[in-house]
Amino acid sequence: MKTILSLLGPGRLGALIVCFGLAALAFFLKFCIPGYSFSALVCLCLLGLILFYTLMPLVGMKFPGFARIVTRVFTVILCIGLLVVGITEAVILHASFGNPREPVEYVLVLGAKVNPDGPSVSLWDRICAAYTYLEEHPGVVAVLSGGQGTDEPITEAECMYRELVGLGIDPKRLWIEDEATSTWENMNFSLDLIEEKTGQRPTKLGVLSSEYHLFRASLFAKKCGVEEFVGIPARTSRPAQAVNHFMREVAGVWHFILLGGQYDS
Repeated sequence: MKTILSLLGPGRLGALIVCFGLAALAFFLKFCIPGYSFSALVCLCLLGLILFYTLMPLVGMKFPGFARIVTRVFTVILCIGLLVVGITEAVILHASFGNPREPVEYVLVLGAKVNPDGPSVSLWDRICAAYTYLEEHPGVVAVLSGGQGTDEPITEAECMYRELVGLGIDPKRLWIEDEATSTWENMNFSLDLIEEKTGQRPTKLGVLSSEYHLFRASLFAKKCGVEEFVGIPARTSRPAQAVNHFMREVAGVWHFILLGGQYDS
């Protein structure tokens, strides 16, 4: 035991203690707080990085050449990855402000989870933002889009409709699209609904969603033929949730880029 402790040294022992803390935090975020799985994944990634740079010097005592090459290659890949993540996050942050003052005829309100006792926090944020926007823009029609998940009591669109009508919005200004189960379907089905009701498929569309989601929503919209995307942000009311979702959006954007939007949600 003394030999192991002498090899590790106080610095490495401290790093291992931090790793145990990260592991405990990851477990807590994954299994104790719904909706924070991505933050748990980030904790595990940090844990892996600390372990790599803590233990690789020990490998170098036995295989110095191998450890040096592996460390350099890993560091280069890590730096490139961090650069890509940083640039992507900057683009997401820039898009999160939207351009809500740009005039539109139609605004698509994207749904979010409905809990057994009512709208989730994310959905409430979007409902409140939609109410404020519709009050300030009395000529705009809102398309409320969102189907029903297996664990949802009603469709997301119906939930938004009930809450907005309850807040005083004229039901005639609220069109329901309650079949979509993904952002790709939200866009396509809502554009189809507008075309069905008006005879024209719009090339300019306002989209109201959580601020972190606006950039990816713009990618979906453009892929669906929307030429002018107008982002309308719904500010996330919980700071911890905002941090989690802004980080998660990086993965979502690259999923769209690499695999195509029709497979994303």
